[in-house]
Amino acid sequence: MTVATSDALAVMTIDVEDWFHVENLKPIIRRETWNRQRLHVERNTERMLRLMASLHGGIRSTFFVLGWVAERCPDLVREIAAAGHEIASHGYGHEALDNLSPEQFRADVERSKATLEDIIGVEVRGYRAPSFSIKEWAIPILQDVGFSYDSSLFPSFGHDRYGHLHGIGPADPVVEVSPDFFEIGVSCITIAARGLPWGGGGYFRVLPYSVFRLGARRILRSGRPYVFYIHPWEIDPDQPRVEGLPRSYRFRHYVGLSRCEARFESLLKDFPWTTMGDLLQRWTDGAGQGIKRP
Repeated sequence: MTVATSDALAVMTIDVEDWFHVENLKPIIRRETWNRQRLHVERNTERMLRLMASLHGGIRSTFFVLGWVAERCPDLVREIAAAGHEIASHGYGHEALDNLSPEQFRADVERSKATLEDIIGVEVRGYRAPSFSIKEWAIPILQDVGFSYDSSLFPSFGHDRYGHLHGIGPADPVVEVSPDFFEIGVSCITIAARGLPWGGGGYFRVLPYSVFRLGARRILRSGRPYVFYIHPWEIDPDQPRVEGLPRSYRFRHYVGLSRCEARFESLLKDFPWTTMGDLLQRWTDGAGQGIKRP
């Protein structure tokens, strides 16, 4: 396993799933009802695409697209790719890896990768696990299926759903976990060797934007890339309100939705963004310099 250093880049990633796919809503919205739910993902993603196209002469991002969405909205996937963004996989059925056997996981990612590649006619190189639930046993499967990188690791403390990979911490943003296969973590601020989540999601919606921006700048000044993530449903305050959720789940999902789009626009303006593919290319081009070995 090698860890390289690189010029700091800000990487924008968007996990393309709909409001009812979210883990927080699963106690109420069962998988067998998904086909009966009203899709919001197309209109929300298209709003993001228009916004990115209007700024800095066009911002490029990596879209981790759920296979379930891609099968139902292939024109959306083509639109994302035609705008110059990178298409990557978010799996097919948005099932946390804790609930899948290795055989089920392989089937899920194979179906997702094939679906996306059939739509855009380009190899899909990247993967991100639902709820960042990556497992050690999943890495060789991802490489065997044909992925070049995973971006599922959120090396922070205090979250009940995130997975872990041995030997990788918040100060290791890009790690070659096996020959020609890389783990690209979501950003954390390092405090006493522990990771404070600073990569998006509910943290982005809760913290004052000025504070969040300062944290992102701190990460970039350290020489580490800054990797941010967001979902299309997070800019959609008009999505259905699901009753009967545990209080903590309700807070996680709905907090800050009304102000998230304005914050997202500010974030897009405040940093020069690029894709996971660009970051990985920069990293591997400079891999002969500054490599440290754990």
